[in-house]
Amino acid sequence: MGVSELSWLTILVAAIMGFVVGGIWYGPIMGQRWLAAVGLTEEDVHNGSMVTIYGCAFVLSVIASAMLAWVLNAFAGLDEVGRVLVALCIAAGFIVPAIGTNYLFSQKSRALEHRGTTNGFYTWNTQ
Repeated sequence: MGVSELSWLTILVAAIMGFVVGGIWYGPIMGQRWLAAVGLTEEDVHNGSMVTIYGCAFVLSVIASAMLAWVLNAFAGLDEVGRVLVALCIAAGFIVPAIGTNYLFSQKSRALEHRGTTNGFYTWNTQ
């Protein structure tokens, strides 16, 4: 399957939904824990370049959604439950270990891993 054959409307909707889920996850559900774990205050967050942060994050979300669409096309014969399981395996097998390795070498707070603030979000968001 080529890039032109991907459903770009579906990919954009998936990227937007990633933002919606992220807003809920890093807002009322895990927001304060995440801020404490990464050593930021609400003021720090508001002083960041929101256009750069959200713009780049959205582009990365589109890339991730496009890659997942491309991979799932290889499993076109699966039903929806099977496709969700493939996405979950991608998250558990590639994303979570990559994030974990990054945290280990950067010596960041283990609260991010133990409380599931980041890994939990990416595992859920991959679906």
